[in-house]
Amino acid sequence: MSTPSSSAAQTGRPRDRHLDHAILAATLAILDESGYQELSLGGVARRAGTSRPAIYRRWPDRVHLALAAIGSRLEAPLSPDTGCTLCDLDESFKVFLVAYRQIRPDALSAILAECAATPELRAQYLDTLIEPARRAVGHTLDRATARGDLRPDADRNLLLDTVGSLVHYFALFCDRHITDAEAEHAIETLLRGAAVDYEALVAHSLALEETEPPKESHHRHHTFDPSTLE
Repeated sequence: MSTPSSSAAQTGRPRDRHLDHAILAATLAILDESGYQELSLGGVARRAGTSRPAIYRRWPDRVHLALAAIGSRLEAPLSPDTGCTLCDLDESFKVFLVAYRQIRPDALSAILAECAATPELRAQYLDTLIEPARRAVGHTLDRATARGDLRPDADRNLLLDTVGSLVHYFALFCDRHITDAEAEHAIETLLRGAAVDYEALVAHSLALEETEPPKESHHRHHTFDPSTLE
């Protein structure tokens, strides 16, 4: 984000946060309606009731503006913590999905393409869309390891990258989100390699379902049928 103009800095004029909000809201509206290809600073200025110079004083170009707008829409994700590792990992897919479900996939694909060749932009894309979810799910994995559910030598970063990459791949390259059945299959595959005792995790999940009202997050991994993916 660019700094206010030198004249504003000299006079101590405060930045107009209402205008900031209007610009970001206008940007999101265009992204939602038409995608990134149709986003222009002129179009944003007209919709926000301001001028192109006012936008340039805040953001240097449309990709920085788009990332700022997306970041303004996303709330800090919560770390799944149900006490059931199977359920927590299922919720972890949803944590990564939040950003993708709030921004149309073609817009995200176009923004990523523009960011890919520039390290600073690539880092900002990751910081906006990936890293908050990655940190939240990382805390979930740490708790599962502390409970003794995951092997202490399980590669934490690889687990995080696998969960995040699946969500990213489906949203950007399959033009759809990962389904519950696909997420359950992925969780089963991951945990059979990373869990200390996978069958014990299944038994714990079963016990929770018998003693507590069913929750949306309690997908029945222990009854997973691969034919549901066909």
